[in-house]
Amino acid sequence: QVQVVESGGGLVQAGGSLRLSCAASGRTFSLYAMGWFRQSPGKEREFVGCIDRSGGSTDYADSVKGRFTISRDNAKNTVYLQMTNLKPEDTAVYYCAANGYSRQWRAYDYWGQGTQVTVSS
Repeated sequence: QVQVVESGGGLVQAGGSLRLSCAASGRTFSLYAMGWFRQSPGKEREFVGCIDRSGGSTDYADSVKGRFTISRDNAKNTVYLQMTNLKPEDTAVYYCAANGYSRQWRAYDYWGQGTQVTVSS
């Protein structure tokens, strides 16, 4: 069983930056690939990016490629989502998910409660 908790969301102006953190419980964190998804009202959950167990491989949605970066620190049981050049369309609740390396949200076993990111124009 893995518990994940996101933090770092907030309100930022367009063009600004924000870093989200996802802390996971358990001594087996390094065994889990991790993903980030987002969801805005009335829309389906959307893939943002994912990172493999070692941090050596990442995948990003086209909409965030070049602006967002995922990294992880296995010693701290934490994965990060660095977001730069934020746009109003990035506004959503951002979710961290564990035990999957996929663009499909159903591939993941464990989810956090989400953190709100709001980008003002």
